[in-house]
Amino acid sequence: MRLLIVAQKVDKNDPVLGFFHQWLEEFAKHCQNVIVICLAKGEYSLSSNIQVLPLGKESGQSRIKYLANFYKYIWQERNNYDAVFVHMNPEYVVLGGLLWRAWNKPIGLWYTHKSVNLKLRLALRLSHLIFTASRESFRLKSKKVRITGHGIDTEFFKPKERGGSAEFKIISVGRVSATKNQLSLVKIFAELSSQTQKLITLELIGAPAVDKDKKYLQQIKDFITVQGLGNKIMFLGAIPQRELVKHYQDADLLVNLSQTGSLDKDVLEAAACNLDVLTTNEAFQNILPKQYLANNSEPEIKRALLEKIERPLGATALRAVIESYHSLPRLIKLIVASF
Repeated sequence: MRLLIVAQKVDKNDPVLGFFHQWLEEFAKHCQNVIVICLAKGEYSLSSNIQVLPLGKESGQSRIKYLANFYKYIWQERNNYDAVFVHMNPEYVVLGGLLWRAWNKPIGLWYTHKSVNLKLRLALRLSHLIFTASRESFRLKSKKVRITGHGIDTEFFKPKERGGSAEFKIISVGRVSATKNQLSLVKIFAELSSQTQKLITLELIGAPAVDKDKKYLQQIKDFITVQGLGNKIMFLGAIPQRELVKHYQDADLLVNLSQTGSLDKDVLEAAACNLDVLTTNEAFQNILPKQYLANNSEPEIKRALLEKIERPLGATALRAVIESYHSLPRLIKLIVASF
């Protein structure tokens, strides 16, 4: 099969979207050729059967130019692809859907977020298939929906032997945002650090994306300053994928208090590294055993987190779950076979 992929960015160093570089490599193993239209490009090193066509955001082009480039590319390459896969951006299905349907190109949209808007509803009507990681990750009912699990590169995210340490290291990974709930984690950490005899530290990995997120980050920093926790809580900012795995491997626990309702990759990546996890995200209720879950109440989170600190668990059994249901090779095979 010859596949057209439409994505936000192709850049192996991007801290948020860098994972998609490996997705493209996996698609290339199952397709004759892959054409990628992306809003912006950065550094990449891809197989010879992958062609990247950027819309021009990285060079400061206008939105009108993006749109012109989009239509130019889907038209000029129309005889070079058999199907279309759009990653996380339903607007591209809205823009190109009628043309792709007129040209008999099957359209598949990958979407994993609880947010539902008019663009998504229109994209659902125009798409032939919707791929999503879990039932909670796509909130519209349709026979077009295929629940596939996520795509974690388990050859990259894997365990490493650790030396002993007196320090119990907790990490939080993800965009700094009220929906990710890092401020609640920091406040709970402040209480627990005075209740346990163990030396505990917290690393916050991620960065704000928009102005309201930047204000939220400042709230967190102000709280840490007032509480005098600057020596126990570290902000590491956004970290490229190639470095992120080391932080999973060196930590004792990943805490995810996300309210996104979608299957957050950080929990799956941590589990693939045999790192213990604690999450309040409802999307994991039917995926993880109860010892890795907490309901979204502060007393319950405190209790569960203190238990993890005092009686730490590994997550060896979870890696097998990731390999069986959320591995990258499995996901891409399912997507390609569905067209």
